[in-house]
Formats: sequence, structure tokens, C-alpha cells
Amino acid sequence: MQRIGVLLLHVAAIALALLLQCANSSWAAASIEEICDVNADFVLGLEDYPAAIALHREVLRAHNNNALAHYHLGFAYGMTGHSTDEIGEYLAAAKLGLNKWDLFLNLGLAYLGQKDWPKAINALRTAVLLGPDHPEAHFNLAIAYERGNRLR
Repeated sequence: MQRIGVLLLHVAAIALALLLQCANSSWAAASIEEICDVNADFVLGLEDYPAAIALHREVLRAHNNNALAHYHLGFAYGMTGHSTDEIGEYLAAAKLGLNKWDLFLNLGLAYLGQKDWPKAINALRTAVLLGPDHPEAHFNLAIAYERGNRLR
């Protein structure tokens, strides 16, 4: 009976994490393939970023090639103001083959925050190519072009 309760709790955690991720405008619509670890993603969805960082680090200690966990860890770092760590995790996720428009959108936004216009432009171009139907990618690419004096 206790196992059924634990199973139901995990199912509820997955459902809540999916709902919270879908409500977050900087993430694409979530699916079960976008859960790297139920507990880590649950606290990320609750916006408990210090706990999300700790749990995603644990996931990566056991599975360092988990591209999605690198992406989620980067997102949590970004939400806590650790942009250098954020960028490093996004780059790790991309190197491992994660090819999502919102990964590159967040990478571009992090580079914009560091005023690295060429890298921001490159990441945001990729975001536009991967997610042409997402206006925020186009908008932020235009900002990067403007700030990098590339509109002439």
C-alpha cells in the first residue's frame, strides 16, 4: 500500500512539473521526454532554484551525459544570477546534442546579459532556426543585432 502512495506521489510530481513548466514562458511546452529527474524537475517547477541546483548536480554526478539535466541546471543557475555557470551548462547541453530552440534562446539571453553581442547573435540565430514560430526568439535576435550595431 505504501508503494502505491509513493508511485502516486511521483505521478503527481511529474504532472505538476509539466504544468509548471508549460506555464513558464521561457520554456517550450513540456512533455514526458523533457523530465530529466522527477524530483529535480519538481523543485525546478516550484521555482526553488537552490534545491533544483543541488538535485540537478546530483543527477549529473550519476549521469554526466544527461543533456537535459545540464540544460535544467543552467536554467536554475540563470535564475539565481550565476550567468557564467548558466552559460557553461547550456553549452554542455548543446555539446551533448540537445537541439531545442529554447535552450538557444536562454543561451542568447545569457550572452545578452554579459554584453557579448556576437555570441548572443549566434545563439539567437540558432533559436530562430530551431523555433521559427516563436516570436521571442526573433525579438531577442533583433535586440542583439541592435546592441551589436549590426542593423546598418
